[in-house]
Amino acid sequence: MSSSSALENLETQLEMFIENVRQVRIIVSDFQPQGHNVLNQKIQSMVTGLQEIDKIKPQVQDVHVPFEVFDYIDQGKNPQLYTKDCIEKALTKNEEVKGKIDSYRKFKMNMMLELRKTFPNEIDKYRVLRGDGDDNDNDNDGEG
Repeated sequence: MSSSSALENLETQLEMFIENVRQVRIIVSDFQPQGHNVLNQKIQSMVTGLQEIDKIKPQVQDVHVPFEVFDYIDQGKNPQLYTKDCIEKALTKNEEVKGKIDSYRKFKMNMMLELRKTFPNEIDKYRVLRGDGDDNDNDNDGEG
């Protein structure tokens, strides 16, 4: 059985289990003696449902769910929002890092320009040692 069909089967079993729990809650909250057999049947269905869920467990053991997803569920949020929020956070962080990289590149370029003005011979030696005499790092100061 593929991973996705195992997950679908687990989802179906969980939905049936949740529905049985909901029905048991209704029966228990307004318990009538004549409802005893129905209650026993629902409890037996819950036990069977748990056994089915346990049978599926080996097929989905490699699925890892971040703990934060459970926080979303506890807060009454849709767990699919977790993925959306993670992507938005990653995009924001990516923009921050890109901005920092651009700032460092501009700083390096300006620093190399100023150093070349003050120490032209030393900068040439430095660039030869680094092996970037043709200046591939975009800190081109117009002198090669």
